Amino acid sequence: MKKFALIVAGGSGNRMKNSIPKQFIELEGKPVLMHTFDVFKKYDPKIEFILIIPEDQVQQWKSLCDKYRFKLKHKLAFGGKTRFHSVKSGLNLISEEGIVFIHDGVRPLVSVKTVTNCFNTTLEKGNALPVISAVESIRFSDGNNNKSVDRSNYFLVQTPQTFKVELIKKAYSQDYSKEFTDDSSVLEKIGEKINLVEGNRENIKITYPEDLLIAKTLIEKSAN
Repeated sequence: MKKFALIVAGGSGNRMKNSIPKQFIELEGKPVLMHTFDVFKKYDPKIEFILIIPEDQVQQWKSLCDKYRFKLKHKLAFGGKTRFHSVKSGLNLISEEGIVFIHDGVRPLVSVKTVTNCFNTTLEKGNALPVISAVESIRFSDGNNNKSVDRSNYFLVQTPQTFKVELIKKAYSQDYSKEFTDDSSVLEKIGEKINLVEGNRENIKITYPEDLLIAKTLIEKSAN
């Protein structure tokens, strides 16, 4: 079974308050994005990588690959005006059947166990969405009023959102809709049931400066 890791890395440094795109910021000796690649390589050394980045960041990425002697083979696809268009660009580079993991480039702490959970469920059911349960109280607001809701009915969504290639490519043949918040919502639109699997709490999306501190601590802890 062919496996593909489609890594989406189209972020900027705005919320990170940094001039460097967040996927390129150094974390424990190398850019965040390279840590993300390493997890999937550890899961399966034969996995095929497709990296989606804005066209104007390609040269910066190539310079980082030279600087850090990053030799892991991967194809490049250019990001589009929305995540939908970016992912579609990456999927267009896959011409074989198999299973594709669509993962945020700034989630370097996804566990091999989570990736394995996603693969096994997708192999059986066609797709898998890693989630974690909400641990804090949640309130619903419609802008005017708000009320408490049962948090046990709500989950926080992670990546890699995982799919059989032919199924997700079919979903991405649709026209873009503002309803699409992630890859699973695109698949859901064509009537497919989404299968939830257990993610890992360390699998944070690095967005703000404090996220880097958390990631650094978690990496140091795992190394001990």
